[in-house]
Amino acid sequence: MFKKIFNYYLLDFQAWQRLNIAIAKGGAMMAARKVDVTQPSTWEFSGFSQNGEDGVLEVLRSQLGTSNHSFVEIGAGDGVENNTSWLAVMDKYNGIMVEGNGWLAGRANRVVLPLCIGAECLNMFVETDSISPLKKRMLHLDPDVFSLDIDGNDYHIAKAILEQGIRPKIFVVEYNSVFGPERSVTIRYRPGFAYTRNDPTRLCYGVSLAGWKKFFQDNGYEFVTVERAGVNAFFVDKDLFPREFLDSVKGLDFASNRFQQKKFQCTDEEQFKLISDRDLVDI
Repeated sequence: MFKKIFNYYLLDFQAWQRLNIAIAKGGAMMAARKVDVTQPSTWEFSGFSQNGEDGVLEVLRSQLGTSNHSFVEIGAGDGVENNTSWLAVMDKYNGIMVEGNGWLAGRANRVVLPLCIGAECLNMFVETDSISPLKKRMLHLDPDVFSLDIDGNDYHIAKAILEQGIRPKIFVVEYNSVFGPERSVTIRYRPGFAYTRNDPTRLCYGVSLAGWKKFFQDNGYEFVTVERAGVNAFFVDKDLFPREFLDSVKGLDFASNRFQQKKFQCTDEEQFKLISDRDLVDI
């Protein structure tokens, strides 16, 4: 029992250390940038985010005409590594983080969110029928930022979000580069999907970038860029951003996931051959 309690507090202490490193690292990277508002690659910096998302979101937020300083993130982890902790901790945004793993959600509430004024982390495994109760907890149905990263039913969850009348100003989503830049596909909806259990390759999950582009275009959003690590794509409500800004941005249209390429030591197309017989849905 003593060892279990010791490990519990040790992991929290290590999370506190990571939090302090994230704040220091993010501040240094943010200050070192030379931002060209037309080149999203210059926007990137990472404090709490993995791949420069903190910086991309910071520049996009600066272009908003009106702001309610709120966010929602589904797939928030322990709060030390995600896309919205920078907003909550450093910019004092209100918002909701959602994490299906109760242990990680608890750590986020113990370690990160005490530094925040109006943020909380809900322990909830999000399905398409979970959006209604989540909606009731939101202060604003048009949060400045909505981040979705659950490595699975992301397309179906995003569709349910918009159908529920939730309309984020900025939507950041994870895409699966293994599907390539041209295929407009997603996985078939499966309740309880977890890519670590449902496919031995761990490559068959989520949505292609082309699929996201079609989905968001059909719903009045405009594609801005992906980040250089090839994990996240950024879309904005085109009616809420200056037209001259959107027209001037020269975003990155596609990038391969560096982590998957390092793991498999082959191209996206070669990785796709490993899952080419899977049941995919056209978008």
